[in-house]
Amino acid sequence: MKSTYDINQFNNPLFTVDSVLFTIKDDRLMVLMVKRANEPFLGRWGLPGGFVDSNIDDNTDMTALRKLKEKTNITPAYLEQLQVNSGHNRDPRAFSVTVIYYALTAHQLVSSYLETIEDVQWIDLHQLNSLPVAFDHKDIIAAARKRLQQKALYSMTPVYCLDELFTIGQLKSVIEIIIGKTIQRKSLIRRIEASNMFETVDKKIKSGGRLAQVYKLKDNVEIAHFERNFSN
Repeated sequence: MKSTYDINQFNNPLFTVDSVLFTIKDDRLMVLMVKRANEPFLGRWGLPGGFVDSNIDDNTDMTALRKLKEKTNITPAYLEQLQVNSGHNRDPRAFSVTVIYYALTAHQLVSSYLETIEDVQWIDLHQLNSLPVAFDHKDIIAAARKRLQQKALYSMTPVYCLDELFTIGQLKSVIEIIIGKTIQRKSLIRRIEASNMFETVDKKIKSGGRLAQVYKLKDNVEIAHFERNFSN
């Protein structure tokens, strides 16, 4: 029997993906944002996202990575789906659904050549309240930050904010910046050893008047999770 289903008979929602990309710069947690050069919310700052294109995107992961590359010239080291936001009041154009991701990368320069973007910058989260922000993106960033803080307490996820080569001190600093409190160095060393995620590099660098061992992630490693949170 021939199907009589016609998608055009339905009032379909707008379907987008938004990514909250974090990094660490100058001991600050930063989020990547783009300044919109078109309506709606012309001149306001928003997350690097966009519409799902079913002709080229096999899934929303692909949409997230594609939009990050198009709008910021970055491919993140880590990407994880966070939640879905939907409603009539998110977008003045129509009922909209967005799949939200949060992502991590080492700090790097960003750029965009799209006509729909006026500017792209790393924004200090402490400055976010003073910016005109589009859609519900402030709430999205707050949810992503909370999730990152929670995950940093019981996993090694923050390592993806570092360069390829790093020291224990650098990893400790990144974790502390994300969770907002100090952790014990010996606790971190135990987790590094137990995680089986890292390998040493035949290199040491000066750190605080001594030589510090350099580490790197193993290839194709899975993130280690622990039963207990860090305590200071």
